[in-house]
Amino acid sequence: MEYKLKGHQKVYLVVKRLLDIIFSFIGICFLSWVYIILIILQLIFNRGPVFFVQTRVGRKGKNFKLIKFRSMSKNVNHEMTSDEIGDINNYTNKFGHFLRKFSLDELPQFFNIFVGQMSFLGPRPLIDKGRDSETIKIRRENGSINLRPGLSGLAQISGRVNLDAIKKGEIDGEYYKNFSMLMDIKIIFKTLLKVVRSEDYEKTEEKK
Repeated sequence: MEYKLKGHQKVYLVVKRLLDIIFSFIGICFLSWVYIILIILQLIFNRGPVFFVQTRVGRKGKNFKLIKFRSMSKNVNHEMTSDEIGDINNYTNKFGHFLRKFSLDELPQFFNIFVGQMSFLGPRPLIDKGRDSETIKIRRENGSINLRPGLSGLAQISGRVNLDAIKKGEIDGEYYKNFSMLMDIKIIFKTLLKVVRSEDYEKTEEKK
């Protein structure tokens, strides 16, 4: 059953969007030198397209183009799911592993956040295909599809590698129902801890 946001949650939703705009803009400006260095290194070590662009399901079920630094072979089909790819090690080189280990391939999504297609925190954007379709269906049922997808989220700090499609959808619903600044602060700290420890970085290009 779809949950309806309460008054204070709707207010925080507006505040959260303003914070997304401010911090994504600051991040883009502050990290501009990092973008330049990574682009150069991409051209040297990962010959081919610098960016990985893929259609994902966003807020209210609308599709958008997610942008990442490419960490996999240029020959990999952009519409393949993790189940179809299998062992990620067969498609990445050392630089690709480096990008993924420290989540540097996610940095271009600051632009997705700035224009309003994503948020820093929320359900991860998925492909409407395979097992992801099951998660999206559950999101529609519990209402979490109404949130902007996030760079990180409650499911990601709950053991993203081992979660099945149904459990992911349920956790997204839990986040939607308990949506608050306090919860987001907790997710931020746990996400940073995972990045520092390089935990659960063995992700596919599509599923990260």
